[in-house]
Amino acid sequence: MATLPTTGDDLDLITFVMGEQPGYTHKLDIDRQRVSGMTDKRDALYQAIYLILNSERYAYPIYSRNYGSEFSDLIGKPKDYAMSEMKRRITEALEQDDRITGVGNWSFETGRKTVLANFTVYTIYGEIDFSKEVEV
Repeated sequence: MATLPTTGDDLDLITFVMGEQPGYTHKLDIDRQRVSGMTDKRDALYQAIYLILNSERYAYPIYSRNYGSEFSDLIGKPKDYAMSEMKRRITEALEQDDRITGVGNWSFETGRKTVLANFTVYTIYGEIDFSKEVEV
């Protein structure tokens, strides 16, 4: 019978391995902000991308420190700086999911107080075009 480790030396021997992210999950009706059935694979990944990019990192204790994105500190920054940081931060946030293999094909549109990033997310299910608007 296995026993739980009780000292720091025992804890050093434990290795935590993250498995593949779940592909079958509740389907969110984002426009109506409610759950509407179940979804899997590509649609579930699209939903995961949406949630990652719309959850502020470190703001919710229920999520790990690797989940979410950081955009709130871009308010008041120059748009050129915001665009380069958005590219880096979006890529970093999305590549935490093992179903995502890369992010590319970037283009940006600037408004009076916003920057809109358009990009392609490369996944094990194919390419997904996505956009994220951030207030600057």
